[in-house]
Amino acid sequence: QVYLAESGGGLVQAGGSLRLSCAASGINFKIYTMNWHRQAPGKQRELVATINSGGATNYADVVAGRFTISRDNAWNRVYLQMNSLQPEDTAVYYCNTQARGSDVWGRGTQVTVSS
Repeated sequence: QVYLAESGGGLVQAGGSLRLSCAASGINFKIYTMNWHRQAPGKQRELVATINSGGATNYADVVAGRFTISRDNAWNRVYLQMNSLQPEDTAVYYCNTQARGSDVWGRGTQVTVSS
């Protein structure tokens, strides 16, 4: 069974920073592309950042230059460093991968940015 567990969310003031972590189990983590998505109230879930097995990254335009995705294959973890946070970044953030023919999601972690 593949499990993803996010942590690190919380309440932060505008301009602040948070670091999200996602721990993966049940997969050969290092070979999988890992993604961070977010879903704000009343909005569709959107892809925020991606990192592939080689470490190449890609970002949504709205977070590029502020967010950094990284991975630690020794610890089966993927991270999302979020800087210069704005109220519009408020959302539930989800870790995701496609493994064994399935789309796998964590339960999410809430990020709230106050103005």
